[in-house]
Amino acid sequence: MQGTLTGLNAYPLKSGGGTALRTAELTARGLPFDREFMLVTPEGRFLSQRDHARMALLSPAYDGTLLTVEAPGASRLVHKAVDEGEVREVTVHRSECRGVDQGDEAAAWFGDLLGADCRLVRFTGLRPTRRGGGEVMFADGYPLLVISAESLADLNARLDEPLPMNRFRPSLVVEGLGPYGEDEVRLLRVGETVIEMVKPCTRCVITTTDQRTGERGREPLRTLASYRTRDRGIQFGQNCVPRVLGTLRVGDPVEVVAARTP
Repeated sequence: MQGTLTGLNAYPLKSGGGTALRTAELTARGLPFDREFMLVTPEGRFLSQRDHARMALLSPAYDGTLLTVEAPGASRLVHKAVDEGEVREVTVHRSECRGVDQGDEAAAWFGDLLGADCRLVRFTGLRPTRRGGGEVMFADGYPLLVISAESLADLNARLDEPLPMNRFRPSLVVEGLGPYGEDEVRLLRVGETVIEMVKPCTRCVITTTDQRTGERGREPLRTLASYRTRDRGIQFGQNCVPRVLGTLRVGDPVEVVAARTP
């Protein structure tokens, strides 16, 4: 089965807005700088749109040195990434990892915006994926999330109002696999890279958050629950681990290398 890569998105700040890319080097940890930064409570627990829907309004960009973040009604944050500083023990769900504290100025900027006591940390160390033998920074569990454009089209045909793909925050968007065709794939060649689908993505309340306004509704979880509930979760998209690294470009051909064994 042949397809095309139609979207590449990185998220330098966990639960902040995405950065659309035309080309990117795929690393063992996914797309460059993906979830390299994260907001945490003083105790080290991660913050996300689950707790603060307003985080959807954060528009970050990161070039490996400067993290800039814009948000409605706030001055722009321009932060030089700190390599050496206090290393905090932090958690992403039940996964323990470490982050370098990025200082009081950044913490105050985010704290004022969210109305919460928080710290900005930058990933350090090594964090293995739950399955598949991969690596990940501050993403929930895996370095890549792949969704078929036809899957979204099928969902939108069931909704009163269609939703954009950014509700689901994918790393890679592909066309040509058909609705939920990603569920049937084990290995996928994208351009010169190969990725393995290792676990269906179980969706949460973040999908009900309008990424432009931060407002919450009931969709798409209500509709997805009616036909995509499996293993006690609502599934949409596939969590993946890179197997062959290289350059990704929007427009790259996509080919199924191996199908999933029933």
